[in-house]
Amino acid sequence: MDAEQARRRFTAARVARLATVDPAGRPRLVPVVFAAYGPEALDGADASHGADAPHDTGAPDGIPYGPDAPRGADAAPYGLVTAVDHKPKRTTRLARLADIEVTPAVCLLVDSYDEDWDRLWWARADGTARIVPPDAPDPAVRARHSAALARLRDKYPQYRAAPPGGPVVDIAVHRWSGWRATPPPAAPPAAPPG
Repeated sequence: MDAEQARRRFTAARVARLATVDPAGRPRLVPVVFAAYGPEALDGADASHGADAPHDTGAPDGIPYGPDAPRGADAAPYGLVTAVDHKPKRTTRLARLADIEVTPAVCLLVDSYDEDWDRLWWARADGTARIVPPDAPDPAVRARHSAALARLRDKYPQYRAAPPGGPVVDIAVHRWSGWRATPPPAAPPAAPPG
């Protein structure tokens, strides 16, 4: 499965597993609902995390994620958002948020299992996450939060009745990858000219 096929399968999914790393280096995995966005970005400016963000490397405020960003399988210009919502939780101080504050590198996985193993597939998004609070003093950050919630409401009717009130996790995807048990069918041969 190439990067574009992985992206398409991933973004069509309804739930993903978000992997973070805690401060001690231990992995943590939680299911999340998510919405995707493309090169147009959430804030309508450019696809960076903020209009003035540099287009260099890895740090949440310097994601190579705009018109000058590299393209291709390892740097697809897309992002994902998920939110802290109203579903019951043991605490409002979620471990995934604390993990992201220390180590913003994350991975998300969607998959399809079938007893017919010829139908198995998975798709993965590797990226850099940043926490977008709903009450940020910067109006551009609050607008980004609102735009992310709009994407989530569009995808999940449950959020229309009860919009998430917590922070949004905004993930700049640097790499899409995937696998499927059987390759797609070959294209039919071209008809001879004439």
